This record gives sequence, C-alpha cells and structure tokens, in this order.
Amino acid sequence: MRERVYATALGKIHYWTEGEPKKDGCTLVFLPGLTADHRLFDKQAAYFAGKYPLLVWDAPGHGSSRPFSLTFSLSDKAGWLGEILDRENILRPVIIGQSMGGYVGQAFAQRFPGRLRGFVSVDSAPLQRRYVTSAEIWLLKRMEPVYRLYPWKWLLKSGTKGCAVSDYGRQLMYDMMMSYDQDKKRYAGLSGHGFRMLADAMEADLPYRLECPALLICGKQDRAGSTRRYNKAWHKASGIPLEWIEKAGHNSNTDQPETVNSLIERFVESIESSL
Repeated sequence: MRERVYATALGKIHYWTEGEPKKDGCTLVFLPGLTADHRLFDKQAAYFAGKYPLLVWDAPGHGSSRPFSLTFSLSDKAGWLGEILDRENILRPVIIGQSMGGYVGQAFAQRFPGRLRGFVSVDSAPLQRRYVTSAEIWLLKRMEPVYRLYPWKWLLKSGTKGCAVSDYGRQLMYDMMMSYDQDKKRYAGLSGHGFRMLADAMEADLPYRLECPALLICGKQDRAGSTRRYNKAWHKASGIPLEWIEKAGHNSNTDQPETVNSLIERFVESIESSL
C-alpha cells in the first residue's frame, strides 16, 4: 500500500491507500481503535487488496501520526477523515471501524449526512447518548489517572489479553502497544483523551443517524467494557444485523480474520448489487 501524509494544524496524519476509487464502486476505509494503528487491519488489507480500493489510517496521535496535539474532538477527527477522503477522491466510502474507529464512523455520518455508502462496526458501540449511563460517562472522563496509576507491565498484559484471544491477535496488540514502551505517560494521555473525547460526543446528544446499509460485528468473548451489552441493545433498537464471532475478543478481526473478512465481503457485495 502507498503511504500518504495529510497535514493539519495539530499534526500530520499518515494513511495508506491501495487501488483507484471508482465513482460507482465501493472503497473500503478501515479505522482502527484506540491505541491501535493501521496494522490492526493487516489481514483485511491483504484479503481485499485488488478486490476493492482501500484506505487505512493511523488515527491522529497514533502510530506514525504523532506527535499530534491531543486537543481535538471526535467531530474534528471525522472532519479530517472527510478531508482525506476528498483528497483521495473517495466520494461514498464504506467505513469499517473497530472500537473507537466505529465511533469515528458514526461521527462522520453525523458531520457528512448521506455520504456513507455503508458502515461496519467491529466490536464498537452506538454513539447515541441513550445507550450509556451517567456513571459510564463520568468514568470515561476520568480514565487517564487510572492508566497513569498502573504499572506499564500490567497495562501491557491487560491490553494484549483483554483485546484478543488468539496468539496472532495478542501478539499484534502487544507489538502496537510496545511502540509506547518508553513513554507510558503518552500512552495514558492518548487513552485518557480518547475516552474524554468519546464522553463529550455522547453528551452532545446528537442523532448520529446511519442513513446507509450497516452491519454490527462483535466477538462472543469481547470483554472490553460493556461492548456486548451495547451491541445487543443497538441491534434491538435499530434492527441493524448483528453477527457474533465465535472464539473472538474485542479485536475480532484479528482473532477470526477469515470469518470477519467473509462477512464484510458479503456485506459489500450486497451494496454493490443494489447500485
């Protein structure tokens, strides 16, 4: 994939593309979760290369997209994504967002109504205020001190085992976390900012309406917060199809890439058949 750089007032965003977008086709845009980088979607990029145009980024403050001033909102993040897609002539993306990446996709739908061609949530959750309690929002705003308090070895162990159940998934998460090995303070700051940003977006109480085909994917062994509970409620309230992935944790696309790739492929094919 070809690496590209997009400059903002707060820092530079690195992203990778493959293939040429087509006006009437689907371009897949992969958005990794909090503290993960573009490598989270290596199995998807390899599988879909040559089948669809692709884009994946290191989110602001993550991976190669640092240093980056952590003073932005979720809406700002979605806005930069929109500018990058404009730059790459990607008019109607299919966003596949894992965890925080799924929240970015919903913020994108709010900021750019009618622009999404499709949306896939991978172990993410709804952004609407009604799904979360006041206590959960209170905790989200206060996570940075918790991350600062715990020893780095404990964070590394809980981060790798808490996000994935497969050897591949755990090793990949370990490798991505180790990029912060010399700077636990930066890792805690990035995590804390992400959770505060998420809480602020929820408190804004915006519609975050998905006016496009959508699919929810969640690992049956996902133990990250209340992700499974959120997905059950999201599916029940919205009617969006929900697929449970056997032997998969919070990073189900790394634990069971073949299954997740197949679900994404069928979903995109259904979109293309209706164009």
